[in-house]
Amino acid sequence: MNNGEQVQTLDNRLDGRAREISEQQLLHRQLRIALYSPGIAGLGHMRRNLLLGQTLVRSFPGAIILMIAEARQACAFAMPSRMDCLSLPALRKLPDGKCQPRYLGTSLPDLMHLRAAVIHRAIEAFEPDVLIADFLPRGRHGELGTTLEYLRFRTKTRCVLGLRDVLENPAWGRHANEEEIRDYYDAVWVYGDPAVYDLIREQDFSADLRDKMCYTGYLDQRARLECVDEEESRVLEKLELPAGRLVLCVVGGGYDGAPLAEAFVQADLPQETNGVLVTGPYMPPEVRQRLRRRTAGHPRLRVLEFIPEPAPLFQRADRVIAMGGYNTVAEVLSFEKPALIVPRALEQSVRAERLRDMGLVDVLSLDHLRPGSLTEWMLRDIDPPLVHRRIDFQGLSRLPVLLEDVLTGPCHADARRPYGGALQHAGV
Repeated sequence: MNNGEQVQTLDNRLDGRAREISEQQLLHRQLRIALYSPGIAGLGHMRRNLLLGQTLVRSFPGAIILMIAEARQACAFAMPSRMDCLSLPALRKLPDGKCQPRYLGTSLPDLMHLRAAVIHRAIEAFEPDVLIADFLPRGRHGELGTTLEYLRFRTKTRCVLGLRDVLENPAWGRHANEEEIRDYYDAVWVYGDPAVYDLIREQDFSADLRDKMCYTGYLDQRARLECVDEEESRVLEKLELPAGRLVLCVVGGGYDGAPLAEAFVQADLPQETNGVLVTGPYMPPEVRQRLRRRTAGHPRLRVLEFIPEPAPLFQRADRVIAMGGYNTVAEVLSFEKPALIVPRALEQSVRAERLRDMGLVDVLSLDHLRPGSLTEWMLRDIDPPLVHRRIDFQGLSRLPVLLEDVLTGPCHADARRPYGGALQHAGV
């Protein structure tokens, strides 16, 4: 069955509410769902899993959800009832791509062992029906390894791997991860639309893995507005900007966002236009201080470090200037905003260029990033892109059916080898 047939089958089940099991059985039992977000460089993994949690709690009234996340900020996110968050000791990425503890003065191997132990004990105590892991099959530096072994050989927990649309990333290698997916995961959900990037074909997965994989469609970020409280919805009003249009500039977690942020605050805003820059919590303090000094007293320019929910800003913005991470681009597309994407890495460039070729975003390379380039783009006449006519954004509506398929599919209780039970150090 090709992807189009797969999606049509799912949509038919949604329309007809056909179920292989009693609806009452799944809806009202206490379904336990664990979500894992590797984090490290930004908040996209966590926001994506938070959106999954919000959707599944609403779809399954008997569900309780534990999100295991990497950053302190995750615990500040607005969460629905019956969902909670466990924050892991944080890592940070160095300019050379290596990692080290962000806050704790310990070695990387010791911190990874601590994280692996926390994850394992939490999953052991929570006893989830399903674990949905984001992006890395074995977790950051292999920290999920012992937990996956335990779940596969000692429990009936199903495991799902969620992948973003493009994986041209040094942390993700097909050959390095295929065996892990084959051994431990019951299904792989690709949060994208092959009309933009056909990951399953272009990544050249093995035939047996392709049988586990399906596209969900993109996840419509507008659904996050349903969990926004009144205080968060007033984020723009609190900035006390004069009347006018709004250009929003976002740089993900911010650890590598300085070039775009500094170019934005030096650009000339069009007349009667306000600018808001969100630096992200990981931007180096000296860069953030420089930005604040430059914008101090500017009547139409504001700098924010971190806000728990930026969706209201995306909703109110007239234009967006952003880096090209999956979650940020999904936000831009969901709200159908004219956007200029400045990608920082190969994965982001691939995503941005495919969308540019579809006429949905503009792209500016880092090599050509100048304040004047941003000024010129902000002055151009650009119509809002008709994204939802071109791209499948029905991923959230399909998730309940996909989850039912996983939960009611064959159980892996036929363990292939005994589980040793000893917690191993995560590989670093």
